[in-house]
Amino acid sequence: MERVKRMRDGLPTADPYLPDHGDPSWSAEHYDLDLDYDLVRNHLRGQATIRGRAVEECGRLVLDLAHLRATKVALDGTAPARYAARGHRLVVTPKQPIAAGAEFELRITYTGRPEPLMDEHHEDAGWEELTDGVIVAGQPHGAPTWFPCNDRPDDKASYSIAVTAPHDYTVVANGRLGSTRRRSSATTWFYEQAEPMATYLATVQIGRYDVRDLGFDPPLKAAVPPDAGEGFEAAFGRNADMLATFAELFGPYPFPTYSVVVTDDDLEIPLESQSLSTFGRNFMTGDWDSVRLVAHELAHQWFGNAVTLKRWQDIWLHEGFACYSEWLWSERSGGEDADHWAAHHHERLSRLDQDLLLADPGPALMFDDRVYKRGALALHALRRTVGDDAFFDLLKAWVAEHSGGNVTTADFVAMAVERCGPDHDLTDLFVAWLHRTELPALP
Repeated sequence: MERVKRMRDGLPTADPYLPDHGDPSWSAEHYDLDLDYDLVRNHLRGQATIRGRAVEECGRLVLDLAHLRATKVALDGTAPARYAARGHRLVVTPKQPIAAGAEFELRITYTGRPEPLMDEHHEDAGWEELTDGVIVAGQPHGAPTWFPCNDRPDDKASYSIAVTAPHDYTVVANGRLGSTRRRSSATTWFYEQAEPMATYLATVQIGRYDVRDLGFDPPLKAAVPPDAGEGFEAAFGRNADMLATFAELFGPYPFPTYSVVVTDDDLEIPLESQSLSTFGRNFMTGDWDSVRLVAHELAHQWFGNAVTLKRWQDIWLHEGFACYSEWLWSERSGGEDADHWAAHHHERLSRLDQDLLLADPGPALMFDDRVYKRGALALHALRRTVGDDAFFDLLKAWVAEHSGGNVTTADFVAMAVERCGPDHDLTDLFVAWLHRTELPALP
């Protein structure tokens, strides 16, 4: 991919939507994280072993690490020339520049009291204490609050995550649980996420949970408070049906497991992570506003996690697709059809400010609800134009071709035109919905 070299305060930044994050000059291939967490003191000790590759000649390696202190750094088994913290960045200077294309291994030991990170456009994200436990909400800038990383969405890697916590707590992280190891006062949980994952989708959830096996293939599990009661069944009782429906519409589920975590605390919004989703106790209802979010977060496993944006400006490729999946679940599960929800939200958006450019909303508006709803409406407009068969064939092809990789809006438009264009001129449709601010009429 062509990379644009951006600098801020003398350090590289990968994406203008997220300044002070990411170094385009190198790429991570695997993160091996070994964490030991003291819940009483909110104290984290960690060691990150990162296998990387230089994209260009590197006279320094810049990583993102916030609120935590690196105490030891090794580069290919020996001490580098120097390393130093600069704000929320860790700058490692090798004794000799790393040649373009060369592989290397960084081992970083670090410690501190993790806390969320805030930037100029977004609310807190990252490692956060609950009343009795921990959640990690990584999107879009929270990953550096718990491990050193190259924090850019187009740099996907595999992960091994080991977390040590007291015996009476359950740890849930990305991927497949390989094993647990019990020691005198704590248990270590070992997870493997083999499929490529963006840093912001990495997560750890710690709490006093009961783990329920919900059946299905791939395995579907839930970690819930012991007194979850009937509310869990009301909200999540059809999760297996939902997964099967989305697999029919979008293609096979892209990961070996899926987990739902329900915290004992209420949460303002659910949290998206690769191979799992996190909800607060307040979402355990059968109301549509809860059930639609269960569908939304599950749909992100295809749109956002398997197929991930290259640039944050293309966030509609995640949120618009997940929002439209809510409407698809509604019509497939006996509720209102997508035409109903499209008309409802089109009328509502028509009364709001017409100042949002879907293909480039700007960092301050990237999580504006209009991105979600207008993105879903754009997909519905495409579906109405090309018909159901072509539309759902396109979604399956989109996932199949790009799973594990990164995409842009231009990639989606090109595929839609290639697969559906011979029978339909889609140019005006995409220009109107993606590149103009005025809300178009539905076809």
